[in-house]
Amino acid sequence: MMAALQHERDLLARLPRVRGRYVANVDLAGSTWFRVGGPAEVVFRPEDTEDLAAFLAACPKDIPRTVLGLGSNILIRDGGVRGVVIRLDRAFNQIDADGAYLTAGAGVLDVNLARVCRDNGLGGFEFMRGIPGTIGGGLAMNGGAYGRSFRDALIWAEAVDGDGNMHRASPAELDLSYRHCGAPDDWIFTAAMFRGTKGGQDDISARMRAVSQARKDSQPVNTRTGGSTFKNPGGENPNGAKAWELIDRAGCRGLRRGGALVSELHCNFLINTGTATAADLEALGEDVRRRVQAHGGVMLQWEIRIIGEHDPDNVPELILSEVVS
Repeated sequence: MMAALQHERDLLARLPRVRGRYVANVDLAGSTWFRVGGPAEVVFRPEDTEDLAAFLAACPKDIPRTVLGLGSNILIRDGGVRGVVIRLDRAFNQIDADGAYLTAGAGVLDVNLARVCRDNGLGGFEFMRGIPGTIGGGLAMNGGAYGRSFRDALIWAEAVDGDGNMHRASPAELDLSYRHCGAPDDWIFTAAMFRGTKGGQDDISARMRAVSQARKDSQPVNTRTGGSTFKNPGGENPNGAKAWELIDRAGCRGLRRGGALVSELHCNFLINTGTATAADLEALGEDVRRRVQAHGGVMLQWEIRIIGEHDPDNVPELILSEVVS
């Protein structure tokens, strides 16, 4: 205990002065939809973009930096996250509408942007009603649903790199494709501009309700889940089957490991039934990947982002083999 406290003090002492807030030893499980995971050594909430840039420019490079948004599409391992976890709120939660254009901070919820667009009679954002995340997270993976993605509405995105330099990039410069963004790994998105198309509020509302209902009908929305677990495979899957179809064909629907479950409703979703650890969920996902490869020859890729350290006292064999190798 004393060693851990001293490590926290040493880490805080090495961090640059900021206008925002540092908080040490922060529980992260409650900030994720899975409700699992260990603590962050330090959480930093910058006051604004300039504060974030100054922090990144001055922070020692050997201290890891991790961005955490809404926690909807992420699995934090049981050992927690080393270094500094950056959370964008307050100054990053603004939405400004100007005709057909909207500028939104990276901390804005996708569903809130969809609602503002509806209220302003702007179509093309209804798909965001079905994405449980933030603008920053959507940019980082070109989030999408029901036939549209961020790329289809984006004009530009702003980001700060690991050295504190600010950038503005177009969709082409970001190389956006299916669940992919080609921005450098050290970029932290801070804001974006989108363009909509004029439409009637009633029609937009109806499309948003349809997206919401389709999600409720096909996905385990009222459970502790992290959203779609695996990306739909591309060229290595000549039959064009989606991830859930491959999982189902491999007999994984309803598969369990500890308190983790492959959803019966939509088998591309993992569920924490209430007692799962992050290790249970990760090991179950790896089991699914192995079974799908053995059955159909396709190795599924995680769509859920996995971060943090394993608890050395609780690493299932399915994961341990990956760690050792």
